[in-house]
Amino acid sequence: MLTTLHTAYSDTRAADLAWALGREPLPALAVLDLELAGATMQLRLLGASHQVLLEEERGSCSETVACMPGSSTPLPLGVAKRIGDWEYEFAARVETLGAGSFAGRAQELLALVADHPHGLAGTFPGSPHAFTAMLAQRTEGQVRWRTWHAYPQEGRLVATRTRVGVRMPAAAL
Repeated sequence: MLTTLHTAYSDTRAADLAWALGREPLPALAVLDLELAGATMQLRLLGASHQVLLEEERGSCSETVACMPGSSTPLPLGVAKRIGDWEYEFAARVETLGAGSFAGRAQELLALVADHPHGLAGTFPGSPHAFTAMLAQRTEGQVRWRTWHAYPQEGRLVATRTRVGVRMPAAAL
C-alpha cells in the first residue's frame, strides 16, 4: 500500500534515528494491519520513522525506529535479544548515494513495497524521494520485516531488517 503522508517533511537527519523495544503505540500517520499465520502485526508509519507491533500466542513485541527526543539509544548496527520465548534480531545500515542513484533506488523500493500485500510505504508532499517503507513476511515460524527511511537532502537511505522467532530449547544431553 502506498500513501501520501499528510504532514510536512521536516529536515531530519539519518543520524537522528534511535531504536527502542517495548514502547507503547505512538501516533501514526498510516497503519497496515496484518494477519500472518497466527501472528497479528501492525505496521505503523510515524513520519520519517516506523513502529511495528507484533502479537502472537507466545507474547508481544514492539519495535520503534524514530527520532525520539531524549533517547539514549542511537540506531545500532545490530541487536540480538531474548524476549520471552522469542529470539529478536535487528540490523541497520546507512547507505550514502549520489542524487541519480538515490532517485533510482527510491523508485525501486517504492515499486517493491507499493503493490505488496504486506507492504506499507508513505511519501511526503514536496519531495518525491522522501519516504518511509515497510515490508513484512512470515516464514518457517519466524516473522520478518524490513524498513527503509529516505533522507534525500542528505543522500542517505537507512535500511533495517528484523527477525523474531521462537527460541529453541537447548538439546537434552
